[in-house]
Amino acid sequence: MQYILTAPRTMNCEITLPASKSISNRALIINALAGGKEHPENLSQCDDTDVMVAALRDMPYEINVKAAGTAMRFTTALLSVGSGEHVITGTERMKHRPITVLVEALRALGADIEYMEEQGFPPLRIRGRQLEGGRLDIAGNVSSQYISALLMIGPVMKNGLTLHLTGDIISRPYIDLTICTMQEFGADVEWEDSATIAVRPQPYKAVPFYIENDWSASSYWYEMLALMSDEDSEVRLPGLMDGSRQGDSAIRYIFMMLGIKTRFGDKAQGKTTMVTLNSQRRALPRFDFNFINQPDLAQTVVVATALCGVPFRFSGLQTLRIKETDRIAALKYEMSKLGYVLDDSEEGVLSWDGTRCEAMAEPVIDTYEDHRMAMAFAPAAIVYPGLAINNPEVVSKSYPHYWDDLKKAGWTIDEIKN
Repeated sequence: MQYILTAPRTMNCEITLPASKSISNRALIINALAGGKEHPENLSQCDDTDVMVAALRDMPYEINVKAAGTAMRFTTALLSVGSGEHVITGTERMKHRPITVLVEALRALGADIEYMEEQGFPPLRIRGRQLEGGRLDIAGNVSSQYISALLMIGPVMKNGLTLHLTGDIISRPYIDLTICTMQEFGADVEWEDSATIAVRPQPYKAVPFYIENDWSASSYWYEMLALMSDEDSEVRLPGLMDGSRQGDSAIRYIFMMLGIKTRFGDKAQGKTTMVTLNSQRRALPRFDFNFINQPDLAQTVVVATALCGVPFRFSGLQTLRIKETDRIAALKYEMSKLGYVLDDSEEGVLSWDGTRCEAMAEPVIDTYEDHRMAMAFAPAAIVYPGLAINNPEVVSKSYPHYWDDLKKAGWTIDEIKN
């Protein structure tokens, strides 16, 4: 399938974003460990969360998490401290996403895990048991999801868990989000120092839990306003939190540099509120930013910054090579279709010095089975009317109603079936 996109001249709309996938997936695992009978309120309705809900509900012998990397990592840890034997697998791409660091860490804590096919990759056979726990050293520059997976099972280990992160620590806000969510369910967990987290063997408590909406999903609406020439456009986003623990809430500060103002309204649902976005266009000579704590925002900001004509150097992108696709390579190639020559010669860095090439007359963006490629490039239709997106259905991974929300905001989407 292919979508042909035509943007409106102005936008004035209220968009209800999906619930936070990051919080949903953490809350589901912790709630299961707490023995909760009811799911947390306002769960994300997306592929990644759906596969976790199904796995926790049915607990079949073979659990297929499809393309959900978070579900693979979190559920692997959960099964290690559960009961019975299970196999966890996924798509062909998932079978080529490394999981050695997590498996070896769990084995060091006493887990019974074996690789069923290629060493270092899913599928895995796991026999659940009580883990002793104790102290574990793990590199701080691995995926924060490995660290979060280990932390969440810490309270049910016999001796708890002391996790010492060595070297540079990436995606620290995601680790803090995990700790905060654990504490909401009664865990005794804290940073002992800047590199050590202590989880004491104190069981979780099943409690009511409300999930705020997703700051990551808001990034595409920030991008649209940044690319629109109409300064009267306004987007309202209910259900977000000022002071959110979501690392991607930094999007409000990032897009402030590109002229988008964020205003918070009165609080509702206890903590969440209405966020209003407006454009205050400004000329920025250059934009440098380290995405070490917000790697999932990189695609959105790369497209927006280049199309705003602002040279940039974005670092901290090491983990983008092992996401749903090699996101650095994908960005570089797809941006060339729009006439932008990006440089990835430095490890973990993507930059643009203003160099242009000839753009395709009718550009068609490939999405590489990656939801964020589709959503980050769709707003480019504001600058390139009639932009085509291949396999747009990939947005179901995190934001299933993305295209419906664009239509609600006045976009025209023509569908072409292959």
